[in-house]
Amino acid sequence: MEEKEKKITRAAAISYDPSEHDTPVLAAFGEGYIAQKIVEVARESGVPIMPDPNLSSMLSKLSVGDEISPEMYDAVAKVLVFVSEVDRRYGEKIKRGMK
Repeated sequence: MEEKEKKITRAAAISYDPSEHDTPVLAAFGEGYIAQKIVEVARESGVPIMPDPNLSSMLSKLSVGDEISPEMYDAVAKVLVFVSEVDRRYGEKIKRGMK
């Protein structure tokens, strides 16, 4: 039996540019169809996706463009570590392909 992909009900995107903000910023948030489009665009753009319903719930209380509050630092730090690790592995893969 083929496993069906879970329906995406909520999605958020975080951006972090230390030259513009001291903390990460909520770049996008949506529920239902909008959440599905956020994930679709992320996949098409090669942006790492980390499912975390608890963080999505916390981020739902912010508006797009808001900086992440100190209460969310631990959860967002895990996302940044995840993205950093994905980027590192991708960089190593590229280097191996160039040799």
